[in-house]
Amino acid sequence: MKAQIRIFNLMKTVVYQDIIKDLQQLASPERAVSMQRFFKTGKGEYGEGDRFHGVSVPQQRAIAKKYGNECTREDIVRLLDADFHEERLTGVFLLVHVCKMAAKKKQEQSWVELYIEKAERMNNWDLVDSSAHFILGPWLEHNDKKILHAFAKSDSLWKNRIAMVSQLHFIRKNILTDLFPLCEHLLEHPHDLMQKATGWMLKEAWQKDPLAVEEFLNENYTRMPRTLLRYAIEKMPEPQRKAYLKKLV
Repeated sequence: MKAQIRIFNLMKTVVYQDIIKDLQQLASPERAVSMQRFFKTGKGEYGEGDRFHGVSVPQQRAIAKKYGNECTREDIVRLLDADFHEERLTGVFLLVHVCKMAAKKKQEQSWVELYIEKAERMNNWDLVDSSAHFILGPWLEHNDKKILHAFAKSDSLWKNRIAMVSQLHFIRKNILTDLFPLCEHLLEHPHDLMQKATGWMLKEAWQKDPLAVEEFLNENYTRMPRTLLRYAIEKMPEPQRKAYLKKLV
């Protein structure tokens, strides 16, 4: 029996170890240095202390695709808890994949709960933007949305961004019910990552319902950081953009 348990435990680690091996084989020290700068890993920056192998996103997606039908919950958890950025992002790609597959059978709840549990491991903008509207968005379309507003009120930058970026799922379906209350709450967020995310969602929503977004902008533009407003009006005709920006002069 003990021998069987040891074999079982060994089998549980094989996929995880293979993924790490694949990432390490693709590692580029030169790219890693560049990625550390790009993802702001310096002291006091939002990605402080993050570590990189130097593996590109397409390479990570290819690895996730390779192991998508073999990975276990434990494999994904170990990846999400990893110190290296690419290991966490590969774990995110895998989690999105298994959640989508489970959703086809209405069995995604445990994967969504794992995502919520590991929200703080989505600790850079690319991790959030690769997951929130694929995992949390679809789930919340048919379930209680209180977690969405709890995340928006959190002191965590990453939970704030998850709440906002999850709206992309709804915006694409022209459902803006929660977008404007979330924007209202996060409108004066001090971090530019949230200002950009909020502006991005308003820009996407404008392309679906321009009148609704313009009404919101007209009521709130004086409270908006300039970064947020610039993102929100990016797709508008130039005269309209200039008119909004002129109001802030």
